[in-house]
Amino acid sequence: EVLLDRPAQGGLVDGNLYLRGGGDPTLSLRFSRGESPTDALARQIKAAGVNHIRGDVVADETAFAAERIPLGWKNSYRASAYAAPVSALSLNENLVWIVARPKDGKTVVELDPPSATLPVTSLVRVVDGRGARIVVAPTARGIIVSGSIGARSPARRYSLVVRDPPLFAGGTLVTSLEKLGVAIDGTVRTGPSPTAAISVASVQSARLDTIVSHMNRQSINHFAELLFRSAARVPGRAGSSSAALETLRAFLADRVGVPREVVRVRDGSGLSEADTLTARSLVKVLAYASRAPWGSAYHLSLPIAGQSQLLRRRMRATLAQGNLHAKTGSTNTVASLAGYVTARNGELLAFAFLYNGRDLWNARAAMDRMGSTLANFSRD
Repeated sequence: EVLLDRPAQGGLVDGNLYLRGGGDPTLSLRFSRGESPTDALARQIKAAGVNHIRGDVVADETAFAAERIPLGWKNSYRASAYAAPVSALSLNENLVWIVARPKDGKTVVELDPPSATLPVTSLVRVVDGRGARIVVAPTARGIIVSGSIGARSPARRYSLVVRDPPLFAGGTLVTSLEKLGVAIDGTVRTGPSPTAAISVASVQSARLDTIVSHMNRQSINHFAELLFRSAARVPGRAGSSSAALETLRAFLADRVGVPREVVRVRDGSGLSEADTLTARSLVKVLAYASRAPWGSAYHLSLPIAGQSQLLRRRMRATLAQGNLHAKTGSTNTVASLAGYVTARNGELLAFAFLYNGRDLWNARAAMDRMGSTLANFSRD
């Protein structure tokens, strides 16, 4: 949502503009249809009569507590797209693409999406050929891109994890506004929105079932982190991992029959090494979900053995292929698989397999054999 200190007078806003994040995982180019989220917001702002902002663009991430990196995440994760920082104001899953291409003997380097708070310095040379050797390095003041690109090379794209999500989002909105001719006198900074601020623009997330389907089928950790915190957000309390744990424990104890002490999680994705739970608790959750009104949507969100996403190469030419729906979970020392399979007699079975150790290949192979065995099961 975009808010103003006061309405525009003759196109002029004598105050700040606020970009307030609500924890939407789909504020992303992945879900844009010809128009980026910040372009959509800028168009609405312009339509509200805003041509000039005398103050700052303030990026508001206060819907969530300030905890960019969950407890238990390894330092080695920090530069990886699957472990981008967490913020209530997260744009493009807190990833930016650096696009390099040769043009008329020079190198053009651009950001996708572009952001005024991430200036790019290009040191890339054009050489003969079609290859490219490009290095992207974040700095305290922006991004430095160096190396070489062939004069006949196609455009090359490199992803970079955004270190300061709200500033990145705010800078991207500035770029979108400037394209429409809206002048901004101030800078981009972070801070809360005043309670009396006036809303002038907004974009909505995709439906929850759509978000969960993308999250489970493509194993998007960032979506899981934002949904985890959103579930614990109530008026007067920001979403946080600690509040989310208490919300989760209450739900599991009151509705699913899982003792509170069994589940200890510090993040929503499962990357944290401080997370512990049991296979039995997962099976109880799956059993509860199968009876819930939203159970079919959840079931359909899971990858299918031998057919889709992370299970497309697994359990092929077995009774589990096209039958078993399950979510994988993997780190360097963990392999897991939990979901549903229909037995030979038509009975729907819920299962959860968890492995801790480093022999991941054999662990996954054993899980595949167990999945196939369950598909062949019959009480007859």
